[in-house]
Amino acid sequence: MKQQVSEKEESRLEKLARKNEEALLGGGQDKIDAQHKKGKLTARERIHLLLDEGTFEELGKFVTHRSTEFGLEKQKYLGDGVVTGYGKVNGRLVYVFSQDFTVFGGSLSETFAEKICKIMDLAMENGAPVIGLNDSGGARIQEGVLSLAGYADIFYRNTLASGVVPQISAILGPCAGGAVYSPAITDFIMMVRNTSYMFVTGPNVVKTVTHEEVTSEELGGADTHAAKSGVTHFAFDNEVECIRNIRNLLAYMPQNCEEQAPRLVFDGDRAAMVPELDGIIPENPNQPYDMKEVIRLVCDGDSFMEVHEQYGENIIVGFARLDGRSIGIVANQPSVLAGVLDIKASVKGARFVRFCDAFNIPLLVFEDVPGFLPGTDQEWNGIITNGAKLLYAFCEATVPRITVITRKAYGGAYDVMNSKHIGADMNYAWPTAEIAVMGAKGAAEIIFRKEIVSAEDPAAMLLEKEAEYNRKFANPYRAANRGFIDEIILPSETRKKLISAFEMLENKARTSPRKKHGNLPL
Repeated sequence: MKQQVSEKEESRLEKLARKNEEALLGGGQDKIDAQHKKGKLTARERIHLLLDEGTFEELGKFVTHRSTEFGLEKQKYLGDGVVTGYGKVNGRLVYVFSQDFTVFGGSLSETFAEKICKIMDLAMENGAPVIGLNDSGGARIQEGVLSLAGYADIFYRNTLASGVVPQISAILGPCAGGAVYSPAITDFIMMVRNTSYMFVTGPNVVKTVTHEEVTSEELGGADTHAAKSGVTHFAFDNEVECIRNIRNLLAYMPQNCEEQAPRLVFDGDRAAMVPELDGIIPENPNQPYDMKEVIRLVCDGDSFMEVHEQYGENIIVGFARLDGRSIGIVANQPSVLAGVLDIKASVKGARFVRFCDAFNIPLLVFEDVPGFLPGTDQEWNGIITNGAKLLYAFCEATVPRITVITRKAYGGAYDVMNSKHIGADMNYAWPTAEIAVMGAKGAAEIIFRKEIVSAEDPAAMLLEKEAEYNRKFANPYRAANRGFIDEIILPSETRKKLISAFEMLENKARTSPRKKHGNLPL
């Protein structure tokens, strides 16, 4: 006989159903419609796109704020402006919070912050990534210091989680004032053009203080932060593209600092040669070429995911796969500023190297660097300490590290770009490599200055001495003689050599001296 449900029990079930429906509406259908009119998705729609179908488990759905000031006690919404919980991306556990702009403009309250802190604590305890989908007007002004305390609680957890689990922030609407510092501590930031912006002070305050007239997009839009400030690592045309790329990015990462990144099965020929690489370096040593083409030819097909593409373009960083293995790539770009290292390139490279080292992702460096960029602008803005950040990051890294010198490796930049002397495991050079203190012309002018000045034809003498210097130093053989280069290889065999070397280094174990932490030259 079918068990009868009492009238009292039935009303409880109905109440739960009603509460669930109420929570799903956030700030109400009119606010949802307004969100859609702006070309933006709702907090729940974003989670649905991000996570594997049917895996989301919500936490804190019925949480409400505790405020009684300014009439807030009469305005209560279930969830209080943020949807939090856990689910799976590509079958792997992740924790997520999605700020709901339909509830008080997504403003952060005490309980809002508590919900985020709860999932961050769970993420650290269970070793899984945290993804923040940000769309908020900032602190809930009516709550005063309680909302500020909530931000600080989140910042503290961001810092504790740094290097323990990957943290990814998507900016999908406004993110201003103190709210910007949580994404800034996380590992990667993604933004959407024309609908998202980040700034500490908005256009109105800027106008009042500095008398500059600027729009939100110009001040803190996706393209501004992608190209000028470097605050965001990725800029996309719409939210769907942004969220899909969060899923792509996670595929290159381990769940936490104790694990390895997932390895895919590669069906191709592991020992295949790549003949196109043999002709990629121009005969003229001053002629540029595209290092991205080298990366494309060496790595598994279409596996390269570039990071910070529009910022500091003279250096390339990003993730790729080699024989199915996830690797981080740092490469000089000869087609932009001749691949020289400057402030932007150094900071960009250092940040990426430290992320890869924190999460056990092996590093591959392609080197073609003529040195550090000279000039008063660079010196006065701290190229010394900023360049040292990249040097420090490579020196500190204990993951497998391999360098391939394709052409120029001059001066201090040779040392910095993962040389043998700062702990690289394997260093290869192509026959076109030039490893020297500086270029032949500059070197000849210094070494043979007296001879050139006193010669009947100084220009001819300079050319002669340049050629002499080239013969002696503009090659990889002196470094190989000393053991600073492990092997001089044909460009076409680079992929095969790298696959073998990373396999050999798979169980590398290197420890650092015992200390609380180093003092990175910030």
